[in-house]
Formats: sequence, C-alpha cells, structure tokens
Amino acid sequence: MTAGVGSFGNVGGADSSLDDARDPSADVLAEAAAAFGLLASSARLHLMWALAQGESDVSGLAERVGGALPAISQHLAKLKLAGLVRSRREGRRVVYLVDDPDVVTIVRLMVGQLADRRAGAGTAAGWPGRLRGLGA
Repeated sequence: MTAGVGSFGNVGGADSSLDDARDPSADVLAEAAAAFGLLASSARLHLMWALAQGESDVSGLAERVGGALPAISQHLAKLKLAGLVRSRREGRRVVYLVDDPDVVTIVRLMVGQLADRRAGAGTAAGWPGRLRGLGA
C-alpha cells in the first residue's frame, strides 16, 4: 500500500479492532474520511466501479464513464496517489487496476444498496436524489 489513504482493513470479515464497542482512533477516522472524500466524486466512484469489473487503460475508462481523457487521467492520478488503484505498463499502454479490494467491497455495497432502494422505492417515495447535496 502506498502512502495516502491506505486500506480499509478487513471490510467483509471480522476485524477484531472493530468488533468491540470502542470508537476508532482519530487517525483511523481521518483516513476513512479521506478515502470517502476521494469517492465522493461520482466520476471517481464510476472509475472504481469500472475497475472493479476488470483492468483497463485510460481510453477504455474514458469511453466507459463518458469523460474526457485529461479529466480521467487526473482522477486516476488521485486514486493512484491514495493507493486505491495502481498501474502497470503494457508496451505503450498504461493499464489501471484496483489496488485495494476492500474498497471494491465498499463501492459495490453502497452502489448496490442505493440501486436496490431506488428500484424498490420508485420516484413516488422521493428516494431518487435524496442524498445529493448532503455532503460537506
């Protein structure tokens, strides 16, 4: 793991540090907030979702998420600096892949839950967009 946001730990399993009633340390909370802050961008969240499906180069990611190459490259650079993705060179291409599988678990859980709620609630219940604009 590179310097930066770091790993979320054992998200799906039993992490003994989270099993008891003690609050996490300020450092752990700050690290989690930084990671969630990176994923607060819908473009970066979409990139993580796409990379969770498999590795890709910048052109493939830009086509998939509908962004301009320079913008996608900047988002990937931030995710890479935080240790959430990594890259490797294949000839002239740079291929990106997820570096922290626990983040994939969190992204899939959050997006899946929201998609399920949206499908179940419909627009009449006021669910779609309810969380937009609530961030800090």
